[in-house]
Amino acid sequence: MSSTNIQADQILDCKGLACPMPIVKTKKAMNELNTGQVIEIQATDKGSLADLQSWAQNTRHQYLGTLQSGDVMQHYLRKSNPDETKEEQTFPWTISHEDLQTKLSANEKITLLDVREPAEFAFKRIPGSKSIPLGELESRLGELNVDEEIVVICRTGIRSDLACQQLAAKGAQNVKNVLLGISAWTGATEGSETI
Repeated sequence: MSSTNIQADQILDCKGLACPMPIVKTKKAMNELNTGQVIEIQATDKGSLADLQSWAQNTRHQYLGTLQSGDVMQHYLRKSNPDETKEEQTFPWTISHEDLQTKLSANEKITLLDVREPAEFAFKRIPGSKSIPLGELESRLGELNVDEEIVVICRTGIRSDLACQQLAAKGAQNVKNVLLGISAWTGATEGSETI
């Protein structure tokens, strides 16, 4: 399938933007579309694939697919009928940086799950965190004990919110989203720290 076969009603340029900006811009642009119209989101952030798929699933807009040309991904979404959509939900259980630091310092038994892309994780991560990118979460659920506390982090809290919703839907009872993500984390980190 080539992009010439896909007729987009609007093209949204998100090249060079990192999470959460492609989602933020897509939400705003989607509000301006009519039911049934298609938007093409051009992005270079590798995490945008999982982000947009999860966002579309969460809001019930239709994710049509993604094409890639070099470093640029072209994501296609169709605006659903208002009867088919739902208000975007935010995961209700969160944890602050301070509370997470307290748990880590006390060596409490938690799984700290980082859902950023592998390159992001390599540059900066909290020691002891487990990397499962959001796009791989469903297929790698078996690596997690859903009966234990799972604390989920990403760069800003957007991707981790979507991951928390997925985990809860799969039966995880004690899941928390780290507010503000690793971008505002002041505790210990590993990696080269040049994000």
